[in-house]
Amino acid sequence: MNTISPLEQALHAARALILADLKAVDVADADVVSLVEESITQRRWWVEQWPEGVEFVTGLVAQDVQDGILERHGRWPVCPVCGPGSGTDGPHALDVEPELGADPHWVCSEAGVVVAPVGSLGAVAG
Repeated sequence: MNTISPLEQALHAARALILADLKAVDVADADVVSLVEESITQRRWWVEQWPEGVEFVTGLVAQDVQDGILERHGRWPVCPVCGPGSGTDGPHALDVEPELGADPHWVCSEAGVVVAPVGSLGAVAG
């Protein structure tokens, strides 16, 4: 029987959770999905160097994808709590917290509220 390593399990879970969030807000096009795959590749190497970091992979992939989308398309995910007219620069993005920790969540830092666990934006997006 072929068993999947804890690293591969974590990477597959991270990919699925991030793709679920991307799909929930309808931004899972090929260009964005390639950002997920790039991050998974980079984080595989990162966890191979620091195996104790395996529990942080989901949050790190979420942050990587968020940064990539910001560079190419704009803010993601846009905060559903504050609404489109909030902030001086228009809508703001949610943050991933903890920045380096287990059980990552999307958080509105302006309102100081947890919006959803990473992978569960569909529960609040719709």
